[in-house]
Amino acid sequence: MGAFFAEYGSILWAGTLETLYMTLVSAFFAYVLGLPMGVVLTITKPGSIAPAPRFNAVFGWVVNILRSLPFIILMFFIIPFTRALVGTSIGATAALVPLTLSAAPFIARMVEQSLEEIDHGVLEAAQCMGATKWQIVTRVLLVESVPSLLRGLSISLITILGYTAITGSVGAGGLGNIAFRYGYQRYQTTVMYATVVLLILLVCIIQILFDRLARRADKRNR
Repeated sequence: MGAFFAEYGSILWAGTLETLYMTLVSAFFAYVLGLPMGVVLTITKPGSIAPAPRFNAVFGWVVNILRSLPFIILMFFIIPFTRALVGTSIGATAALVPLTLSAAPFIARMVEQSLEEIDHGVLEAAQCMGATKWQIVTRVLLVESVPSLLRGLSISLITILGYTAITGSVGAGGLGNIAFRYGYQRYQTTVMYATVVLLILLVCIIQILFDRLARRADKRNR
């Protein structure tokens, strides 16, 4: 065991850091895109605060189409765009582009689901008090849905974490790349097992952390 970590410990540590970098940074940018998309999907529905049924239907179809694209196909399809944006199509930074674009529509639907859990009576009360649409979105919808949004964030992070393993198979770095190069190409199964254990630990940490944050943010637990 000591010899294994002496030989591969630094590699696994660097791969873990790269995986976290790709996961967290792409999740941030995916929420920058996906959160407003989810809000728009919610407030433009019939009976909401800014109903626009036709726009909602078209926009919903666009989100569904983007969401239905398999990640590995999207990753190869946007290589020219990735290269133009970051100057390369390989490496951890290049992986941020397909990870972000793939996760954004998924996050939009997660946000939409979270916002729809808010009691419609709360929105009506805010409207009766003269709140603007912007105030309703920022001070009612988003604030009241924080526990659900946090649970959705944990799901999104775990999903993106899984995607990073796919990007690793095409040279993006991270634990996926280590598993592919050492575990698959060189038949070093112990390295493969180590990457699997590390990925499982990351998933468990993310899930436990955001479950606790969601419980603390939930007013029903106070």
